[in-house]
Amino acid sequence: MLDWMVWIVIIVLFILSFAGIIYPIIPSVLVIWVGFLLYQFIINPDELTIVFWIIMAVFTLFLFLADILANSYFVKKYGGSKWGERGAVVAVIVGSFIIPPFGILIVPFITVFVIELLQQRPPNDAIKASIGSLLGFLGGSIAKVLIQLIMIIWFFIVIIF
Repeated sequence: MLDWMVWIVIIVLFILSFAGIIYPIIPSVLVIWVGFLLYQFIINPDELTIVFWIIMAVFTLFLFLADILANSYFVKKYGGSKWGERGAVVAVIVGSFIIPPFGILIVPFITVFVIELLQQRPPNDAIKASIGSLLGFLGGSIAKVLIQLIMIIWFFIVIIF
C-alpha cells in the first residue's frame, strides 16, 4: 500500500517538474530529484546504481546550462548587451509572479527593451535584443523539457529493465 502511495507522489512530482518551466519559482530539477530519492529510499534502495546517479548529475548540469546558454546565445545573436541578458534572467523570475504565465514572456521582453534603450541603443536594436531574449527563453525552455523527459524516461528504463 505504501509503495502505491509513493508511486503516486513520484508521478505527481515528475509532472510538477514541467510546471517549473512556466513558473521558474518551482525548482524543476529538485522536484525530479525528490522523485528519484523517494524511489531510492522508500521503494527500492538497490535499483538505482552509481552510474544512474552520475548520469542524472550530468543531465542536471545540462538543465542549468540550457537556460544560460540559450539566453546568452540568442541575446548576443540579436545584438543585446550583457546588461540586457542579465535583466532578462531577473525579469523571467519576476515575470512569473506578474500575469502568470504570460509574464515570463512579456516582462523580460519589456525589461530588455528598456535596458537597451537606457544604454543609448537605437529602438530597432533594442527591439531585436528583446526578441533575442524571448527566443532565448523559449529555446532554453524547449531544451529543459527535452532534458527533463530524458531524465524521467531514463529513470523508468532503469527500474523496468
